Amino acid sequence: MWEIFTRGVVDSWRATLTWAVGLVAAAALYLPLFPSMVGNGQMQQMLNSLPSQLVKTLNYDQLGNGAGYTQSTLFGLLGFLLLSMATIAWGASAVGSDEESGILELTLAHGVTRVQLVAGRALAILARLFLLVLVMYCAVAVLNGPSQLSLNLGTVAGAALGYAGLMALSSAAALLGGALRGRRVHGLMLGAAVSVAGYVFNAVGRQSDSAKWLLNFSPYHWFFGANPFSNGVDWGACIGMWVGTIVLMALAAVVLRARDVGR
Repeated sequence: MWEIFTRGVVDSWRATLTWAVGLVAAAALYLPLFPSMVGNGQMQQMLNSLPSQLVKTLNYDQLGNGAGYTQSTLFGLLGFLLLSMATIAWGASAVGSDEESGILELTLAHGVTRVQLVAGRALAILARLFLLVLVMYCAVAVLNGPSQLSLNLGTVAGAALGYAGLMALSSAAALLGGALRGRRVHGLMLGAAVSVAGYVFNAVGRQSDSAKWLLNFSPYHWFFGANPFSNGVDWGACIGMWVGTIVLMALAAVVLRARDVGR
């Protein structure tokens, strides 16, 4: 299991580095704009020109302070998109791609159990995810002063842990999808369903009181609904997402163990 974990981390270092550069670039693109947009009133003018429903959909109602701006623009929008793409692809490929190519059968023929395989691949995904979230945190910490964000870095650290749980949940769903049928596309579909549905349910649920019930089914809202970068992370929601991640990864091991490989 540990050899599978090590190879999963080491063999993918180029792709991990590419995603890290993209996340740093996103932080460098958004965060330094905060002083100029707040100082001359451009941000408020922009918000006033947009329909209130659209502002809520994009979570732009928190842009007036550094914590809300960081949460809405970096972690809630472009960072969410980039990390979702990365982690869902990793989860879908962990079993699905190997089975499609025939590598999975070769690996299992060398005395590796299916549970060990899933565990090793899952740990590799989580290690890469934590590394990318750490890169985002470091980028925010470096830009905090120059961008006049006035962030509490301790609060941001707690929020980053919860954010990793949000990303891990969709990657675990992708891992389960790939293990169910042995096809990468099924993992991509299930992982994307969790991520996109969570975002859509949050957007629709914030539109009116009659649709608020949708927020209960949105992992995106479980994390961002408490405004974790301003108020601190909701540890109950954070633990719930990590428990869900572990359950989905365990299910991936169970279903792979219970079916024939390569058929």
